[in-house]
Amino acid sequence: MSEINWQKSSYSGQGDGAECIELAAAGTIRLRESDDPGVIVTTTPAPLKALLLGIKASEFDGDASPVTTAPQPPPITQP
Repeated sequence: MSEINWQKSSYSGQGDGAECIELAAAGTIRLRESDDPGVIVTTTPAPLKALLLGIKASEFDGDASPVTTAPQPPPITQP
């Protein structure tokens, strides 16, 4: 198995405090965060392009509802 060549932006700093997104193109596109390199997201060019265009167009800004995994109980009120 060949080693993956990870790349990061030249705008990213160097050293331990330089957290950034790294990218590797090895048949598919792989993304990881430099401070947690064990977690890798794999995609193909079309979905990544759609995501980047959406980010640039501010499609993900605004009042997003928080994600919950279970229904929240009603608030407790005092009589």
